Amino acid sequence: MLTKRIIPCLDVDKGRVVKGKQFQNIMDVDDPVNLAKYYVEEGADELVFYDISASNENRKIFIDTIEKIAEEISIPFTVGGGISTVDDFTDVLRAGADKVSVNSAAVKDPTLITKAAMKFGRQCVVLSIDAKKLMKDLWTVYVNGGRIDTQKNAIAWAIEGEKLGAGEIVLNSIDMDGAKSGFDLQIMKSISEQVNIPVIASGGAGKIEDFLKVLNEGKADAALAASVFHYGQIRIRELKEYLNENGVVVRRPV
Repeated sequence: MLTKRIIPCLDVDKGRVVKGKQFQNIMDVDDPVNLAKYYVEEGADELVFYDISASNENRKIFIDTIEKIAEEISIPFTVGGGISTVDDFTDVLRAGADKVSVNSAAVKDPTLITKAAMKFGRQCVVLSIDAKKLMKDLWTVYVNGGRIDTQKNAIAWAIEGEKLGAGEIVLNSIDMDGAKSGFDLQIMKSISEQVNIPVIASGGAGKIEDFLKVLNEGKADAALAASVFHYGQIRIRELKEYLNENGVVVRRPV
């Protein structure tokens, strides 16, 4: 059995970690460097950093913050937000990221995925998908921090993203984001069954059982969460013990 991963997410705005609900009501949480160091100590498998307003504000990502975090952590580090060119990939990887996440720019220009994969290897390219349910069995892709509905079918986009060269997918359910009522198991399972690259579940974690469900029933390769970890409602060490006791293979914290 493949080892499942637990990944905290740092949503950063103006240099601070923030958290909202369905991309609204954004509240300040903590300093990103301090939080990153804490998650390494907690036993996180990887860390994801999103500059949540870069795309909407049409600006570059905060490279200095990425450099500071990279200096302090020893686990794989994915960075996203405002990535629109292959040069942006270069800048972020040079700053210390291991992987780069693209969302809005990849929808606008899908060849960006292929160009980045050819230059850096597909293991460095993460396709982030913000999906919202439109009707039964149909989810559409949103861009610009969940502000714009592209009308693009989310499942079809995931399949296309793999063909273009993405090495991993982060699937975020806008409907469940910040609601703490559980991950969207239906779309997670649908995408996981139709692609051959790892799929990371995001949006909806509220209790420890939600992680077990999405890793088993949702067939996710990893589970990503923010506020439940940031506010100490779920401790990563305790979560991993629980998952291990319930038959999920995870890397045990040192």
